[in-house]
Amino acid sequence: MNYWIDSHAHIYQPNFEEDIDEVIQRALSQNVRKIILPNIDLASLDRMVELTKKYPLVCFPTVGLHPCDVKEDFEEVLKTMKNWIDIPNQFSQGKVFAIGETGLDYYWDVTFKEEQKNALKIQIEWAKELNLPIILHTRESVQDTIDLIKENWTEQLRGVFHCFSGTRDEAEQILEIDNFYLGIGGPLTYKKSDSPAIFSNIPLERILLETDAPYLPPTPYRGKRNESSYIPIIAQKLAEVKNCSIEEIQISTTQNAVNLFGV
Repeated sequence: MNYWIDSHAHIYQPNFEEDIDEVIQRALSQNVRKIILPNIDLASLDRMVELTKKYPLVCFPTVGLHPCDVKEDFEEVLKTMKNWIDIPNQFSQGKVFAIGETGLDYYWDVTFKEEQKNALKIQIEWAKELNLPIILHTRESVQDTIDLIKENWTEQLRGVFHCFSGTRDEAEQILEIDNFYLGIGGPLTYKKSDSPAIFSNIPLERILLETDAPYLPPTPYRGKRNESSYIPIIAQKLAEVKNCSIEEIQISTTQNAVNLFGV
């Protein structure tokens, strides 16, 4: 596995429209050969699908409803999304590779807290029914997300706690759930981040590398747009945290992403 995978990037967003080809080429120049594109809402589906059609060997689609986009009509939105998933020939690869980005978010607004939980439960059932991994967003909501995963867990359920920012105890709880990974990106490089201390104790076989582009760029690019070509920067920091070679990071994290997403 002598290449990198960015397991979470929203490079189909409008702020990449003017230079997406250059963004892809910069990623490839850094040996980032595969990029998972987590969908967030209905409005972004067309852009995501078009990008995966343009770069079918690089960009891999997922479908899901982000918790920040859960409103009163979430059930109708999810029905429409499920119809997309059930018509695989609209994807150049013939399928989607995960359910998500879904999960819970208590940071911005808790008006639809119960609706978020219900939307997550529906998408968990999709993941089990379709034998697909689930991508979990957990901002200020790690414990509730863990509890929902445990309550609805079966052997078919697998996935990633994307951009993990929880406590050591929460990380240990996730490690107790079979076939779930912890995603880490730019925050690992931040001076005041707790991530280095937490990820130093997480086995490499349970870690995925991600950028969450265009958000959360690593140092020294904080304040700028993030992109997939920065994966090696995150990997280098993880190698320092784990006291191992960057080659070990590459082999393990790439294999983990291949195992989870089937890319």
